[in-house]
Amino acid sequence: GETARRIGPYPSGRGLLGTVIRENRVILVDDIASHPDSYGFPPHHPPMKTFLGVPVSVGDQAFGNLYLTDKPGGFDEEDVAWVVALSRIAGAAVHTSRLQNRLRTMAVIEERNRIARDLHDSVIQDLFAVGLGLQGLSARLAKTPEAETLDEAVDRLDDIVNALRAHVYELRRPTEGLPLSDRLQELVSRMSAVYPTRIRLTFGGMDRRPSQEDDTVLLIATEAISNALRHSNADNVWVELDLSDDTIRLEVGDDGQGFDPSSPAEGMGLANLRSRTAEAGGTVTVDSAPGAGTRVTVELPRRRL
Repeated sequence: GETARRIGPYPSGRGLLGTVIRENRVILVDDIASHPDSYGFPPHHPPMKTFLGVPVSVGDQAFGNLYLTDKPGGFDEEDVAWVVALSRIAGAAVHTSRLQNRLRTMAVIEERNRIARDLHDSVIQDLFAVGLGLQGLSARLAKTPEAETLDEAVDRLDDIVNALRAHVYELRRPTEGLPLSDRLQELVSRMSAVYPTRIRLTFGGMDRRPSQEDDTVLLIATEAISNALRHSNADNVWVELDLSDDTIRLEVGDDGQGFDPSSPAEGMGLANLRSRTAEAGGTVTVDSAPGAGTRVTVELPRRRL
């Protein structure tokens, strides 16, 4: 009402109210101004003298308070008992509400992860298998119009798989607090299960704290590893991640057939990789030659969460 508006902002944790919460204990005084933690009152605040403050807590964690003032004759132990009982009821109610919210959040996360697993383990793997079959058929048809049509179909499948991967990562964002090295290890394990090619993963640097660019790095790694597995005909692929205070360096290489990077016919995979890296303010270097394998190196600025 008008009185509250004239007083101004609500208490901010200073004075006796803050002491009740910080020290998680009952405070009973006959004269507020005489207490060493008294902070005074703002203009237009009604006068208060006697004070009974009780923390609203669960165990040793206080997250609020109940307080009474200006009882004629002062407060006694019976008042303390009543207010403590009320505070425990309030604390139990708040704690129960928080637990319910956590359970609802966990249920949502579990459902999101289940959908992500289904997309990855079923839909994406099936599309991979179809793409591999079409690539094999295209190779047997050699340079014919039918082979070109199959190649276009494979490229469209690649786009669909990449879009599904992006959705999977979005669904799994509740676990994004894990270190980038752990998330990259999981990615490599999942992708290596689809192809016979050996993938070696190594890490450099000891800084495991998450950063704002981790999701982008995983999408770039997915694109680069997928290109190597699908197009290089390599026996071995290696992935190296190096983390420093201000830089993320990712290298994906293979011992496959290689290609001419100066050729204007750059595949959609490399184009997507360059685009993602540029959006994140990073650089891409592609070293390759026919018969000499390929090495893709990405460097991104690192901003920790």
